[in-house]
Amino acid sequence: MAPEQMDRLEKRFITVASGKGGVGKTWLAASLAHLMARKGARVLLFDGDLGLANIDIQLGLTPARDIGDVLAGDCTLAEAVLAYEAEDFGRGAFDVLAGRSGSGALGNLAPETLRGLRADLTRLAARYDHVILDLAAGIDPSVLTLSQHRGVVLTVMSPDPTSLTDAYAFIKLVHQRMPAADIRIAVNMAPTKRDGERSYEALRKVCQTFLKIDPPLAGIIRHDKRVTDAIRHQAPLLARHPQSEAAAGISDLLRSLKLTVPA
Repeated sequence: MAPEQMDRLEKRFITVASGKGGVGKTWLAASLAHLMARKGARVLLFDGDLGLANIDIQLGLTPARDIGDVLAGDCTLAEAVLAYEAEDFGRGAFDVLAGRSGSGALGNLAPETLRGLRADLTRLAARYDHVILDLAAGIDPSVLTLSQHRGVVLTVMSPDPTSLTDAYAFIKLVHQRMPAADIRIAVNMAPTKRDGERSYEALRKVCQTFLKIDPPLAGIIRHDKRVTDAIRHQAPLLARHPQSEAAAGISDLLRSLKLTVPA
């Protein structure tokens, strides 16, 4: 595949990452995939947490094959894809590439293996309008390598001060590796909209001061106990609680991303 075509396909990527665990990153990625699919987009959700994967658990899936099988050479990425359809009146179907939980070896892959995985994902993106990469929390090599693309890098944080510090560390390393990266910020689990705005402004100021960049705010999602209920029932929030505050926050976030569906 020509480099120009690979570049175009990379623009279909949306990385969902965070410097810190516990900020609701995986739930956000799955909810975003579900909402995009409900709006008619062809979506692939890739569980890129190569050591502690849990998208399949959150969605109640039992994959026959996962990324571990792909990396072992037992199947291709395309053969590991699993179709998911929420109990949502026939709407919201999307594809999932499941990870493998508890396999520490997957988190220590060689750089060339990670780059090969990213290239394979790019080629697979030709089948989809959007590919969401739900990556591990933190700044390990797999996260940074899989975040190096021409799409959107959505950094998820919470109002917790330590989340701000870790989100900045992630943004700093992504920016150092790829200065032109399209980094945006989402604040999740905000008690109020104003709390979310304050958290974003604090991170934005640090990025402006030390990195000379101004990452825009993608959205603020309010803390909502119905998110926990949806996860407990292994169901997408927009199917179980479509009128919830968190569901409204996901809708606002998707609108702010202003994504286009490729022709």
